Amino acid sequence: MKRGIAHMALVVRDYDEAIAFYTQKLGFVVLEDTYQPAQDKRWVVIAPAESCGATLLLARASTPEQEAFIGHQAGGRVFLFLATDDFWRDYRGFLAKGIQFVREPKTDDYGTVAVFKDLYGNLWDLLEFGMDHPMRKRLEIF
Repeated sequence: MKRGIAHMALVVRDYDEAIAFYTQKLGFVVLEDTYQPAQDKRWVVIAPAESCGATLLLARASTPEQEAFIGHQAGGRVFLFLATDDFWRDYRGFLAKGIQFVREPKTDDYGTVAVFKDLYGNLWDLLEFGMDHPMRKRLEIF
């Protein structure tokens, strides 16, 4: 049996500002942006360029309860993990584009990692798994 996580919903304030951040700052691509008139919303799916894994569904908050979770989807913990094949290339590139890192790079048995904030304050790991780490073998980008 083959299964995989297709999308993860990321609650955002505005579709276009989120698209701009993720495409211009992090190098993601828009895979789908379709208006759904029956629900008066857009179905916006993004992913890192050349990624074959799960995607992010940008879900605009539509109630005050949902708005409260913008930037706090994981209660202050790292929420998403962006794997890379070249940590230092991406780290320097993100810094040059104004990405705010809240934890400096460190190398451990599992690989090299630093924590950054997205435009809403959600925490992300930028992560290059070590050569022998099981996740490196699972990711098709390597």
